Amino acid sequence: MYEFFKNTLGRRDLFRGSTLAALPALFRNRLAAAPAVGLQLGPDLYQSIGVRPLINARGTFTIISGSLMLPEVRAAMAEAAQHHVHIDELMEAVGERLARLTQAEWGMVSCGCSAALTHATAACVAGGNPDLHVRIPNLSGFPRDEVIIPRHSRNVYDAAVRSVGVRVVEAGTAQELEAAFGPRTAMVYILAGPQADNGPLSTKAIAQLAKQKDVPVLVDAAAEILTVPNVHLESGAALVAYSGGKCIRGPQTAGLLLGRKDLVRAAWVHSSPHHGYARSMKIGKEEAIGMLMAVEMWMKRDHQAEWNGWLSWLDHIAKCVSAVPGVAASVREPSGLSNKTPSLSIRWDAARLGISGGAVAKHLYTTEPRIALPTGRERGAGAETGVSVVPYMLSPGDEKVVADRLYAVLSNPPRQEPARTDPPPADLTGRWDVRIEYLASASDHVLHLRQQGGVIEGTHQGDFVSRDLGGSIEGDQVRLSSAYTERHGDSLMFEFSGKLAGGEIAGTLEMGEYLQARWVATRHPFQRAL
Repeated sequence: MYEFFKNTLGRRDLFRGSTLAALPALFRNRLAAAPAVGLQLGPDLYQSIGVRPLINARGTFTIISGSLMLPEVRAAMAEAAQHHVHIDELMEAVGERLARLTQAEWGMVSCGCSAALTHATAACVAGGNPDLHVRIPNLSGFPRDEVIIPRHSRNVYDAAVRSVGVRVVEAGTAQELEAAFGPRTAMVYILAGPQADNGPLSTKAIAQLAKQKDVPVLVDAAAEILTVPNVHLESGAALVAYSGGKCIRGPQTAGLLLGRKDLVRAAWVHSSPHHGYARSMKIGKEEAIGMLMAVEMWMKRDHQAEWNGWLSWLDHIAKCVSAVPGVAASVREPSGLSNKTPSLSIRWDAARLGISGGAVAKHLYTTEPRIALPTGRERGAGAETGVSVVPYMLSPGDEKVVADRLYAVLSNPPRQEPARTDPPPADLTGRWDVRIEYLASASDHVLHLRQQGGVIEGTHQGDFVSRDLGGSIEGDQVRLSSAYTERHGDSLMFEFSGKLAGGEIAGTLEMGEYLQARWVATRHPFQRAL
């Protein structure tokens, strides 16, 4: 659910919520009706256990399984699975080969980019020392246990850095950055992107200062294309991490760590299969070989031909949807390195067509053939709306399916359920005590509501944080939503839907990537005017 509002072209912008809150529930309802025949090999493998595959017109998002591995990658992994090897010897050979291919000093395959960030941090605080390794994440007694992160680089993925147990020191200006360095500084972490490309807190500027302090810089370039020579290492970074299951089209569970040989080799010491904190981040021989093959193929692929192919697909879709009166389509070509792909923006007047971009995306996602699209941002009731198409992860022929389905929906929009006009049966103004039953625990929250007609506003007090809340009541149906973002990027969204009955509201709570819970709200016995 939460990924429907993410910026499709930005670097892993997994920090926003979605209005399509019902999608995880719809998906789980279909799973509940899965056939009992068991897993069947063949083109209907997923359907055999009740899972609906989809056409990916959104991009390399992990929640919809990233990219499709190249045929050569699949073949290499299948061959690797038929032989035993010593994993340390394998990773030494893979590291040397990655160095030759990428022009970095050394390379390593990890269990995804997030694991690469974790192992790189461990290398910077422990340096391959087993006495220190076995104590991670308890860094008591470590000579260096601090990581500097520029404020523009705080994000949901720096949890991979924090998981080692380091103390994060933020810097928002060049002066704060210089003051942040001290005897306990182990590393600087930078999130690749436009904010890190220029200015006093650019990667190059930070790396120059860090070099003077003898502190390595790690760049998180998860969704970027692989540049040779590497643009971040050329800017002075010591280490750079990539996702293997995005544009490189390696195994979805693999990542790359490239850079300074001593630190990359130390990162391997701090990785599984070696014991300690990282044992859960195991990388197998199949993923190691598959990731290496993906890099080999990256050097051989005709990237310009791929780009031209994407543009031709978008041109076909644009011509189809533009045949619908009132629909306009335009191609955008980004200049950055992250998720570098053209995209198609499709816009129309919601009042004229009688359907919003969000409704189109939901319809295509919940019907057959199933298509995942990013939605455009709404600009108010009856105003311009739309969807986008990202060809990055489409397979040949998918563009025709997407074009036909979009044309069908836009030329003959599905009938929208009219809004209910029943007068609210009660005024919900006041304090409500909420009991939330999660999958394996429970929590008590508080809602302070103010109702005017069918519109509700107020605050939602959670376990630690209070945030604004809004919603509505139509008849006996209540919908409330709240959201907030932690400073490091984690977004928490709560979408309460329930039925008012007998002075009590009960229903389902949608929590985006954290799935569902049940909730019951009762009026607090002591009411005060709000």
